[in-house]
Amino acid sequence: MLKNYFKIAWRNLWKNKVFSAINIAGLAAGIAFALLIGAYVWNELQVNNHLKNARRQYFLTSEWKDPNMGNYITTLGPITKRLKDDYPNLVANYYRWDGITSVVSKDDKHFRENIQLGDSTLLSMYGFALLQGNAKTALNEPYTTVITKELALKYFGKTDVVGQTLGIQSFSGGNHDFIITGVLKDIAENSVTQLNAANHNSLFIPTNTYTYFGRADFESWSNIYVPSYIELKAGVAAKDLAGPINSLIQKNAPADIKQNLTIRAVALTDYYLDTNNALVKRMLYTLSLIGLFILLMAIVNFINIAIGSSGKRTKEIGVRKVLGSLRSQLVVQFLAESLILVSFATLLAIAVYPFAKTSFGEVVGKDIPALSSFPWQFIFIPVLLVLLVALLAGAYPAFVLSSLKTVDSLKGKLKTVKENIWLRKSLVAFQFCIALLVLIAAAIITQQVAHFFGRGLGYNKEYIVSSQVPRDWSKKGVMKMETVRNEFAAMPQVSDVTLSYEIPNGNNGGQPPVYKPGTDSAKAIPMQAMITDEHYLDTYQIPVKAGSFFDGHGLDSGKVAINEQAVLALGYKDPADAIGAQLRIPGDPTIFTIKAVTKDFQFGSMQQKMAPLIIFNVQFAITYRYLSFKIKPGNVNASLESIQKKWAQLLPGSSFEYRFMDDTLKTLYASEMQIKKAAYAATILSLIIMLLGVLGLVSLSIHKRIKEIGIRKVLGASVPGIMGLFVKEFMIIIIPAAAVAFPLAIFIMNNWLNNYADRISISPQPFVLSVVVLAAVTLLLICLQTIKTALSNPVKSLRTE
Repeated sequence: MLKNYFKIAWRNLWKNKVFSAINIAGLAAGIAFALLIGAYVWNELQVNNHLKNARRQYFLTSEWKDPNMGNYITTLGPITKRLKDDYPNLVANYYRWDGITSVVSKDDKHFRENIQLGDSTLLSMYGFALLQGNAKTALNEPYTTVITKELALKYFGKTDVVGQTLGIQSFSGGNHDFIITGVLKDIAENSVTQLNAANHNSLFIPTNTYTYFGRADFESWSNIYVPSYIELKAGVAAKDLAGPINSLIQKNAPADIKQNLTIRAVALTDYYLDTNNALVKRMLYTLSLIGLFILLMAIVNFINIAIGSSGKRTKEIGVRKVLGSLRSQLVVQFLAESLILVSFATLLAIAVYPFAKTSFGEVVGKDIPALSSFPWQFIFIPVLLVLLVALLAGAYPAFVLSSLKTVDSLKGKLKTVKENIWLRKSLVAFQFCIALLVLIAAAIITQQVAHFFGRGLGYNKEYIVSSQVPRDWSKKGVMKMETVRNEFAAMPQVSDVTLSYEIPNGNNGGQPPVYKPGTDSAKAIPMQAMITDEHYLDTYQIPVKAGSFFDGHGLDSGKVAINEQAVLALGYKDPADAIGAQLRIPGDPTIFTIKAVTKDFQFGSMQQKMAPLIIFNVQFAITYRYLSFKIKPGNVNASLESIQKKWAQLLPGSSFEYRFMDDTLKTLYASEMQIKKAAYAATILSLIIMLLGVLGLVSLSIHKRIKEIGIRKVLGASVPGIMGLFVKEFMIIIIPAAAVAFPLAIFIMNNWLNNYADRISISPQPFVLSVVVLAAVTLLLICLQTIKTALSNPVKSLRTE
């Protein structure tokens, strides 16, 4: 019996293969998109969960009374070691590191790499396995290093490289060989070796080598720039550390740190999701919402077409009843057909997934896992989805149409149920509403991202490339780099070149407290520091509001520049009032003089409020990392090749690894770029699903009204008039859909925009544009569908049975 149900169901589906194909395609697209987003979300939730004793691993974060006093992700160098030494009943292990970049060399290969100077506990604490080497001793001796598998292949072409050496450059211009003592197996994404976009590390060197790189002492209580981790003993909670941490700070830290710093232990399994104002978590919520909307849209589309096409089968129901079919048999029959359709759509979505995951991975910037990598319990999700959608789609023909009287069924009368036209129109309105929501969201996200890359920056990013340079942080080293800079600036392909410690990528230096002489130094104002030469403002085209920028040539001793926010923070009414004013930094005997006030510009993410900024001259601060080039418009590739050749002459033994400012900003706003791309993909998919639904419903409407069309033509109706009948039916639905979508979009997008200190205002443009686009594509599809019927011979229409 069951076999017959499915056999008859298959015949009915094949008989209406166009509608079946439309229905399957629309639902499959929605399910596939939902699977891709679900896989991405699941993968993100697994970050840090693969680490050894993951539930007991914690990351120490710093909360300063003034956020400009220090970094959230770094803390006091000695704190974790002292917690382990002084409170062994609470802390099982600790790990600290200092992140640097340096030129790594092997024969003729020279590349700048990210390096972690860290404790020897790295491998044992997190369970990172080695392909080669002894994990117990690999990080014990100075001038040794553990490297990733990728780095071994990059420099040696193989992984069996324990005992070989890599040359690593110091910040004083020296070079030293480091013995490779271990090669790591592939490591899942985590917040230890890959804390953020700027710290994806591939070499791990023990802390006993920090003096070679001129880094701050890990045991100094003034060193507040050390990312620190602890592993708690079983049964110990993070709140149990509050007292011991505060006690150690009060006993050992300098006075200004004691008064302003609170250290909190954050579960490492939560840190990745909650850092940066919960940026990743918000993105996952956004994508999950998009996926849910698209899936709901596909399901509604499927149900709507199923309800619309079922009306044609009333006579079939009547005949079956006359021949003795029971209502229960009809119910099973219709549900079987719906189950087959939904099963096909789900299987198609699963078949498409392996091919779509690569493209979707490029959209979100992450590898999407294969379905086979999920826990086996996940199989119940598509099974439940199939059963639920099959029941919803088959409910109307199974339970409503099967309840009709036999006579009414044979006559094709649906008056007793009024054809549920209001239900179908409500479902279409729901689809239009979701499509409008997605269109509006995509438009507003695009505007905000454009603001990140446009006038909101405060500088001109066009044709700027930057590259890190070899470091020799001495007066001689700065003079050498200034000579190199001048050589590059003389090239005909280059407009300007600047030497600096920072570029506007959010990876800034320190935040020195600044105060005016004669005021209380305890109330000094933390400011973001930048170290540049005299060409920085010209290269980035940052306007000067008052005074004049650095002169260079050793003439800027004790001179600084500040931004407009610093002017306000220092209590000056006007930028001109600040020129010539003096500033001090606690503990520094230098009396600084304000030489210039720059217009505010973004040197970090627009998620944070613009901070006060103080700019020091590189000739006196003597630290630098970057050369930034302003390339002349024209053949950019040829210009870069010329710079590459000049680099090899001027800076042998180092590589010209450049990045355009556009690419730098894309890294800074990686999550926003992912949301933007996902919104575009969702927009296209929502329009496709909606149009598939409209296509199916218009085709059904034409089929039902074929005789009406014939009669109207005989009575003199024009082709545009007949097309207008169908256009009106769908266009009028856009009005209530917009009435619901607009306030929802304003609410949702305002909440999203409020996460940015520098945000756009929502304008009418996205709303008008979304309605116009939706109406235009719907109108075009309806016209293409109806024009053939409107032009057909009315005699054939009237003969149709």
